[in-house]
Amino acid sequence: MFSVNGLIKRSAAWIAVVLICALTASHAQTRTEKPKQSNQASAAGRQTFESSCAPCHGLNGKGGERAPDIATRPEIVRLSDNETLKVLRNGILQKGMPPFAALGPAKLSDALNYLRSLQGKSKALTLMATSEEGKDIFTGKGGCSQCHMIHGAGGFLGPDLSDYGASHSADNVRSAIVSADKRPGSRKGLVHATTNDGRQISGLVRNEDNFSVQLQALDGTFHLLDKSAVSELTSDSAPLMPDNYGSSLSKSELDQLVGYLLSVAHTERD
Repeated sequence: MFSVNGLIKRSAAWIAVVLICALTASHAQTRTEKPKQSNQASAAGRQTFESSCAPCHGLNGKGGERAPDIATRPEIVRLSDNETLKVLRNGILQKGMPPFAALGPAKLSDALNYLRSLQGKSKALTLMATSEEGKDIFTGKGGCSQCHMIHGAGGFLGPDLSDYGASHSADNVRSAIVSADKRPGSRKGLVHATTNDGRQISGLVRNEDNFSVQLQALDGTFHLLDKSAVSELTSDSAPLMPDNYGSSLSKSELDQLVGYLLSVAHTERD
């Protein structure tokens, strides 16, 4: 016959096994339900946006004849969630935007989240966490600061990127980095001029006509040269903006660089 103590121990063991299995199943169900809930919220936000916002602002949020771009305009993208929700609730009557408070907090929140996805902010929040490492890529391995300036520091030949991330999504920024050769004017290389008196000047051509050429050097200075005083004028075949960042930088490094460009656009200047 089994002892009472043995039965108690075996019963306790079975109860423990059942509890463990139940907890494991519950945890697995929770993990599988989260993406489903997230997808449902995204679908609900899209539906609300398309029915209430898109008729004026367009399906992509980039505006139309009746309302402005709310997906890329810096002054709109920079609004906090609370500020944006206030606009949605109260409208802007003097500009023809009606209030949408009747939709209720849940639908307004879903619409806001969908708008943030159009603005590229859903990815930006994750990428911006690596912004400090991205600064090292910008000034170091990537060599971006040789031509581009951020908040007054950097080069002069490329566009100032201080506010670039405010009007471009994470995907847009990444594409601009890895597909630079597809942008107009991106194939420009440095031009090297040798004057009749032996001076050598290198830079990007900013203006040129039949009689003169104006170069901007790496240090930002401009040089207007009379072509009759130039003995040789050659140009690099390789573009100044590298077109191999997709291979020279790892995915992690690209994420860090994109995160940096997004974060500095939302940083208060001294």
